[in-house]
This record gives sequence, C-alpha cells and structure tokens, in this order.
Amino acid sequence: MNGKRVIGYSNRVPGAGGGLHFAIVGTGIVGVSAAAWLQRDGHKITFIDPREAGEACSFGNAGSLSPSACLPVGMPGMWRNVPKWLLDPDGPLVIRAHYLPRALPWLLRFMRASSEKEVTRIAGAVRDLLRPVFDAYEPLLQRAGAMSLVRRNGCLYVYSSRDSAQRWKWGMDLRRSLGVEMQEVDSEQLSELEPALKGIFRFGHFAPDNGSTPDPEALVKAIYGRSIKDGAAHLRAAATGFQLRDGVVGSVLLDNGDALDVDGVVVAAGAWSGKLARRLGARVPLESQRGYHVTVKDPNIRLNRNVMAVEHNMMVNPMDSGLRLAGTVEFAGLDAKPRYRRAEALFRKGQELFPGLKGSENSYWMGHRPCLPDSLPVIGRAPAAENAFFGFGHGHVGMCGGATTGREISHLVAGRGTEVDLEPFSPTRFH
Repeated sequence: MNGKRVIGYSNRVPGAGGGLHFAIVGTGIVGVSAAAWLQRDGHKITFIDPREAGEACSFGNAGSLSPSACLPVGMPGMWRNVPKWLLDPDGPLVIRAHYLPRALPWLLRFMRASSEKEVTRIAGAVRDLLRPVFDAYEPLLQRAGAMSLVRRNGCLYVYSSRDSAQRWKWGMDLRRSLGVEMQEVDSEQLSELEPALKGIFRFGHFAPDNGSTPDPEALVKAIYGRSIKDGAAHLRAAATGFQLRDGVVGSVLLDNGDALDVDGVVVAAGAWSGKLARRLGARVPLESQRGYHVTVKDPNIRLNRNVMAVEHNMMVNPMDSGLRLAGTVEFAGLDAKPRYRRAEALFRKGQELFPGLKGSENSYWMGHRPCLPDSLPVIGRAPAAENAFFGFGHGHVGMCGGATTGREISHLVAGRGTEVDLEPFSPTRFH
C-alpha cells in the first residue's frame, strides 16, 4: 500500500501526463459514465464490481431518458393513499412485515420531504440534473458508436379522462414552471400519436423533449466497453472498505483480501453504496425501493414511445427485447428473495389497460433502486477523504441522470466549476 497523498486536483494537468488512477466502485450507468468522463480528462480507470457491467438495476429499468422526470416520488397528499396501497398485495407499494421496523424511520423522513415547499425545492434540483441528459450522453455514446441506443421522440403521460388528470395538475404545473414543455392532447390526438391507445385513454400530456433507450443494458455495456478499449481494467471483486491516511484514500480494500492502490475513488455502487459511504464519513439513509418489470416478447400491440399510465403508476416502453411494463415499489431490503407475483400483476394490469396485449413469452425481473427519502441522489466529495467522490441514490431516474452525474464528478476531480449546482445533492445533508 503506497499511502500516497493527492492534493489540489485543480493543479494537475489532465491528459498531459498528470492523469490519476481512479477506482470506480460499480459498473451501473453512473459508474460507467463517471469512468468515461474521467478518461476524457486523461485519468486511468479500474472498475471494481463482482458483476458484469449493466447487470444490476441498470439492466431492468424502464429505459426513460426524460428531462421532465423531475418530480420526487413523495408528492403532497400522497400519504392519504398509503393505507389503501398497503392493503393491496399487488398494489404500487408493499412493505414486507419483517422489514417494517427498519423501513419506518426512512418512511417518516420520506413523508417530511413530501410537503409542497420541499417538493418544489427538490423538483428544481432534479430538473437541473436532468435537463442536460442528452448533452451529457452524446460524447460518451458518440465515442462508443452507440447513438442508436437513444430515441428522442417524446413521452406520453396518459389518463382515462381530462377530469382524472386534474388530480395531477399541481405536479404538471410545477413541471411547467421549471421549463418543461407539456402539451395537452385529446383522445383524437392520442390515437394519432399511439394508435394502440385508441378508446382506452382519453386525455394526455405530451413531453416532446423526452426520450428513451430501447435497451438500457446495451447502453451501459457500450459505454463500459469503450472504457475498456480505452484502457480501463475491471476487478471482479467487491469493495469492502478503504485505507485512509491523512484524509486521503490510498487503497481500496477488496473482499478477496487484496487491496488496490489508487489516487482516488468514485463510489457508484447503487443500493450497495451505504456501507462504503459510512466508511468515508457520510451517514446517508440509503434504501432499496425494489422495482419489478415484465417484458413481453411478442406483445401483439405496437407503441412508438414511452407511455406513462399515470393513474396506475406504470411506465410502458417498447424495447428491442419486447414491450416492457415497469413500476411498483417494495420495501424488503437487499437480501429477501423476489416475489415475482408483483411482476405478474404488472402484466395483468397491462392486459386491462391494453386489451390486445398478449404474452406467451414473458420475462420477469426485480432490481434494487437506490433511494434517499428526499428523492435526491448523493453527488459530491466524501467528507472524510478529499480524493473520494460519491454518485449514487438516483432512485427512479438513474438512466436520466447517470451521464450528467459522471460529468459533474469529472469537474470536481479536475477542480473545475460544476455545470449543475450540487449543493442539494450534498453527501452531508442528512448529518
């Protein structure tokens, strides 16, 4: 272990012989994006993750790339629905009985963050993070030769009627106040945009600046693969801690007993980041909101873009592998086995919403969304180590915010001013 001290990143000359060796803990969308942006500054990268790239939460998300997705999970008045949801084993929110004592403090914080004042503040911060989603992805995907993995054809938020949409008016107005374009569309316009919706949904909002990916796993693997070609290494082990000396990480400790000497580290391990963050001085209430999806290989219906069925909290995305239906939140921790009945319930709900939907070959999945009670990720320098940085906790907007987070971390490393105000995402905001 070299115990080297790294001081004054702003005095280093990236790409001119002054490159540093960074460990990136995690190979999800945030980790690979941070690696790619750091490589653009001339730094050497070693990934640390026992999994292959893009095979955890980044694999199974709904594929949204939406600058409009700035509203937090907790919205004003949501608490009124919680008792009803908890009584429905297939509903949008489930807390397994054994996990309730552990989840309760987190949920109380979540409710405190759901006031109108807090939601307005949080939405503004998330909007700033998501606004440059396509600009932040473009140089990474251009270099990876993977621009075809981004679609920019908008997103539809759909409702059973115009009157039903009024229940979500406050949130839509908040989006508009933050510069999100939301166009009202009647039933006829809906049918023109998405013929498969004819007669089912009768009102909607079209967000023309949104987009999606037809294969989130392939997108992550493309950026990762380019990083490997550009010289990155991958240690298939789990990080367990760090050797610190005088406020600097000198080595990353691994579960196989080895230690990797580094000049810096980025913790981007998703829902598994909490313990590592504590070892670097940050106490963050990170929780897994376990999400499920069903992907229907031959759905018998065709959609052209992401569709969010707002009343049912379901995102539907046409992907290369089939039609993906995603949603629901389950609290049960990192170790409990999946209950795929929740994914099966998504399919049944999909058949109610889309009567033509068929599914002889369905695949089911469960993953761990890394979530903080204020729906804001943790992005910034670690309190206990000047050469350690965090990028985790993106919850439901990991694909939307991953590339921007990587870009901002590269700015912090270089000593440049960030393009996004990172104060709302501070690692010490819960202290």
